[in-house]
Amino acid sequence: MSETLRFVSDDLQLMALSFMAVVYVIRIRWILKYKASRDRQPPSERKDTSPFKGIIYSWANIAMPWSMESTRRMFPFYLQFVVFHLAVAANITMSFVIPYAPGLMKPVIVVRLLQTLFAAAFLIGCYRMYRRLSIPAIRMISTPDDLFSLGLLTVWSFASIFAAPNRPDLGEGPLLVYFIMTAFFLVYVPFSKISHYLYYPFTRFYFGRTMGYRGVYPVKHVTHPKPTHT
Repeated sequence: MSETLRFVSDDLQLMALSFMAVVYVIRIRWILKYKASRDRQPPSERKDTSPFKGIIYSWANIAMPWSMESTRRMFPFYLQFVVFHLAVAANITMSFVIPYAPGLMKPVIVVRLLQTLFAAAFLIGCYRMYRRLSIPAIRMISTPDDLFSLGLLTVWSFASIFAAPNRPDLGEGPLLVYFIMTAFFLVYVPFSKISHYLYYPFTRFYFGRTMGYRGVYPVKHVTHPKPTHT
């Protein structure tokens, strides 16, 4: 391993991660300064719900596609969402496994599964980019950050396909590109729309608490009887 590869896979990653952590700590402290307003209406008379149950339901809602009409009607889009985000999580994990626990990357099955996941994420990213640019209504509401963030994650997934084997002896190019992109991603994320995952627990906490207080969450699905013909 060259000194350059050692630097980008170790020192550069730690510096980028530390920078991201500092920015996030500042953001979280800023968020916690604001207190949520009290609900002015009386609590719900439903006995099977509460603010606590509403919070849990709100947090878990993302893992319950059957509970949302949009995902029930467009399940392939939800599946794309899951695969794409799993690839991002696997990408970040791999950036620390390669330099600190390379033995985990030795089994061929692990490498092939990761490459399959990254390839799927790359194709999904290309499709999402095409959709954003080709549909006028979506193109109109897409910001430069939307396009750049999606493009960054898509290209990063593509680079990860070739970095997953972790074979610097065959050429360090794929690993250098991968680790440099990972460091850039860690620094860029706090200032992009990708940072929405930082705010997700807070927004869903307050939303779930309010909806639980009002008796909306957890959603109670009512099965309507089928009409009978006489």
